[in-house]
Amino acid sequence: MKTFYTADHHLHHSGMELSFGRIVETFEKPVRAEIVLKRVQDVGLGPVLEPASYDRAAIERIHTPDYLDFLENVFAEWRAAGRDGEVWPYSWRHRSMPMIDAPPSGLDARLSYYSFDMAGSITETTWRAAKRAADTALAGADAVLSGERAAFSLCRPPGHHAGRDFFGGYCYLNNAAIAAQRFLDNGHARVAIFDVDYHHGNGTQEIFYDRDDVLLASLHGDPDFEFPFHLGYARERGAGKGEGYNLNYPLPAGTPWSEWQAAFEDAHEKIRVYAPTALVISLGVDTFKDDPISQFKLDSEHFTTIGRRIADFGLPTLFVMEGGYAVDALGINAVNVLQGYEGA
Repeated sequence: MKTFYTADHHLHHSGMELSFGRIVETFEKPVRAEIVLKRVQDVGLGPVLEPASYDRAAIERIHTPDYLDFLENVFAEWRAAGRDGEVWPYSWRHRSMPMIDAPPSGLDARLSYYSFDMAGSITETTWRAAKRAADTALAGADAVLSGERAAFSLCRPPGHHAGRDFFGGYCYLNNAAIAAQRFLDNGHARVAIFDVDYHHGNGTQEIFYDRDDVLLASLHGDPDFEFPFHLGYARERGAGKGEGYNLNYPLPAGTPWSEWQAAFEDAHEKIRVYAPTALVISLGVDTFKDDPISQFKLDSEHFTTIGRRIADFGLPTLFVMEGGYAVDALGINAVNVLQGYEGA
């Protein structure tokens, strides 16, 4: 299996985050990608390739041009305003506030408009890192479009919390959504995204919620207690043409493998019935029992089983790296999925 990776991911590193009332070292840090890469190399999974640089037009198939302009230019604007440090939002829109149909003009108002949390800042080179993560997803999709059975896009920063025009949850560009659209733009009529990350892919849901050409199935911590909150309930099934094509499996804290597997198998069957011609896996391994910011109880061998069952679809498949923060086991868990797939 080909792995697509670029060291340009180092261009983004927030350094800190606000976590339950404490300022802590960010959990989403560059070493995550390095650990997964080393495991890919140690097990001889296959060649590791540098992704090409793609035109922004491929990203604009998912994200709005005004949002991309904002990401690309906000750091310079922050400095021009005489501010030091990293770019952080100051507030967010409350449900009591009226909706607006265009970005506001002020810097802090636009930061609020285009974000939903303080999980990650924007640094001088965040845009370049996020753009290269999207390139990594596009390169993986193109490899599969060219005939590879599967590919692994080792993206960082991750992407599934980013929507059409907002960032949050460590995510700036939605790599999995960009890859899914790449498949649709190159001959595939129906694509499924299977999100096995511990956290709900709220950005992916927002992007495809009213569409029937992409089925999203997401297994995640129940939004009553788990980030990103507010979204990810089973009742959210899509809208308009997309009704019935958004499948959420919210699960309680402490979910063991047996219960997680039952939800996985239900989603697996619904994806099979949908009959996609390509599959994108939002590969989060923060369902691991020792993950520091998650509350499921999967063990390392379970990820191998997940990979085998994904292979049973018999579809062209792209794995896109998302979360996973137990750094000592991160490489083992992520690559176990890929080896399980390869060995099936």
